[in-house]
Amino acid sequence: MDHRQIVASAMATALALGLLNTANAHGGDAGKEKCYGVAKAGQNDCADLNGLHMCAGEASTDRDPAEWKFVLKGTCKDLGGLNEAEARKQPKS
Repeated sequence: MDHRQIVASAMATALALGLLNTANAHGGDAGKEKCYGVAKAGQNDCADLNGLHMCAGEASTDRDPAEWKFVLKGTCKDLGGLNEAEARKQPKS
């Protein structure tokens, strides 16, 4: 195998693994719901409602109503969380 084939094969493998990881991350959320106001600092799952960041793990405070985590469907209220409509009504932090 020449150098180009090795590099092409490695790149194809990395791309395939990335696509599988993306599919698992989004497809595995079927039994879950977004729960706002339950994430601890640095443990949110994605962008906040205020548009202050677009990434997971960037929550700066515990239990910010603008930050969310995926939780099992039906458990958000038990955790003291809010749905999106309720979270949007909260004062901005």
